[in-house]
Parts: sequence; C-alpha cells; structure tokens
Amino acid sequence: MKHCVVLQDLVYRKGKRAPQQADSLSAITRERIPYYELIQATDALSESNLIGSGSFGSVYKAVLKSGTAIAVKVFNLQLDAAFKSFDTECEVLCTLRHRNLVKVIISCSNLDFKALVLECMPNGSLEKYLYSHNYFLDTKQRLSHNYFLDTKQRLSIMIDVACALEYLHHGCLLPVIHCDVKPSNVLLDEDMVAHLSDFGISKLLGEDKGDLYTKTLATLGYIAPEYGLDGLVSTKCDVYSYGVMLLETFTRRKPNEFDGDFSLKQWVSYSLPEAVMDIVDVNLVTPQGNQKEIDVVASIMKVALDCCAESPARRTNMKYVVGMLQKIKIQLLAC
Repeated sequence: MKHCVVLQDLVYRKGKRAPQQADSLSAITRERIPYYELIQATDALSESNLIGSGSFGSVYKAVLKSGTAIAVKVFNLQLDAAFKSFDTECEVLCTLRHRNLVKVIISCSNLDFKALVLECMPNGSLEKYLYSHNYFLDTKQRLSHNYFLDTKQRLSIMIDVACALEYLHHGCLLPVIHCDVKPSNVLLDEDMVAHLSDFGISKLLGEDKGDLYTKTLATLGYIAPEYGLDGLVSTKCDVYSYGVMLLETFTRRKPNEFDGDFSLKQWVSYSLPEAVMDIVDVNLVTPQGNQKEIDVVASIMKVALDCCAESPARRTNMKYVVGMLQKIKIQLLAC
C-alpha cells in the first residue's frame, strides 16, 4: 500500500488558529495518509480542485476524511527537473520553522507519484488580490472589489514576506536563497497573514556563505541582473526580487509590462518624489488623499528602490528592510 510519510511537525502561532484545525493538522503529522486518500481528496486531481500551476507541478485543494482542509502539490514527473525540485523542497522545508513560511505537513513519494501536503491558505495569493478583475464602483464612485487590499493591508503583507526572507537569510544555520520571490508565491491565510511558498528552485548556501552558480532561471521581471546574465545567486538576488514585488504591490504594474530596456524600477525612480500620484495604484490614494499617506507610499517606494540597485553590493539587506517597513507602518497608522 502506498503511503505518505511525515516530513515535519507543524508549529502554530498562538491564538491565530482554531484549536480544532491545529489539532487535526497535528494529527496528520503523527499518521501516514494512504496514497489513495490523497487522490480521493482531490477528486483524482480534478481540474475543478486546481488552485494553481507552476514550472514543476500543480497545487490542488483537498479535504481529508477527517474534514481537514489541505493543499496538495503534485509534481509533474514527466519533467526531469521535477525530481530535483521535490528533493529540494523536502531538504529545505524540513529544517525551517517560521510563521511566514507555508508549512509542509507531509511528503508523499513513490516511483510514479511525488507530492507535498501543505497547510491550506484559504485566501489564495497576493497576485489574485492585486489583479482580480471583479471591480465595481461603490456609492462614492471609488473602485472596489471583493479582493481589494488597502495601503495598510499591502504593507502588512509585504512586512510578513520581508520577515520570512530575513529568517531565510539571517536566521538559519545555513542561509537559504528562495530564488523565485513573486506575488503568486505569496499566499494568504484566513487572517490575511502572508506566507512565502514554493521552494522548488531554492538554494542552500555553504558554510562559507558565498555566492552560487545555477542554470535554473526564475521568473522574468523579478530576476536580479547577475542572476539572469551569469547564473550567479546570493541572498541579494532575493532582495532584488523582493524590491520589484514591493514596487508592483503599490503600483499594481507588472514588471513585464514595460518595453525594451525600460523597467518598472526605472519608471518609479523617474517619478519620485514629486510624482508619486502618477505611479501609485489609483485605488489606493485619491487626488484629495491624505498627504501623510502619500508620503508613506513614497517612503515605501524608496525602500523598494534600495532593494533594486543594479549592483548586489549596493543593495540593502532584509534586516534593514524589515526595520524600515515597520517604522513606516507606525507612520501610516498615525495618518
């Protein structure tokens, strides 16, 4: 009989999860789930249960017989790289413990099936919230929709992601480079707390904590120059990708929207500080908006640009980013 095996125990943030859900998830880690139950729970990997697809596999929503909601990441074994991706995620995630990382409950591996059972993130991805088209005009003629995130929510989400990267870069025995930081890999739980996911191409730095070379390319638009040109990866590559995502989150412009050598980073840089209103997501600040809030957004953009410096040596680090964004959040709450 095919079974899934325990990959790691789960650690939950006190007071932020229903006891029944925490207990049921913890029970999963003490038991082996039959392979056929995972297939049954996803309705035989039905498209109706598909949450999203990536380079090496697909993620399905599922509910176990116990009633526990989970997500199942199934790797496409027709791709040779999927085997390495599965091994990498298992190697990396079995050692990580942080509230802003998606938790892997168990792994399931046999000759013709490899999957990870993940903690369910019921609110989906940051990408969904940024680019949902379910807009409508409210009574005050402002754009609104079911997935709208205001300035405070966006900042809180980006602080969550920054905390996850700070932990990966500075809080682990051997630093971890995520290598694919982007909105679709930022998932939101029931409390809208952000969790960084998808470590399929992540890298573990050696004890010398130097740079690495790789032939695996991440998502265009988010790749640091030295990564895209030479395959050179370091923690500063994640910093660059984070900076691009931070710009994207507050402008609602994708980095691949721009033509030629012109980039999202350049567009924002040319517009600061005088023309913040020309670049910020129109749904965030009205023309008569609070000047303090506009100044806060400009400060966020400045932090993002510090992350996106062309030279890795000139980029900031995630410790600095977390500290600056937390200070900016205090200013925003005072607006």
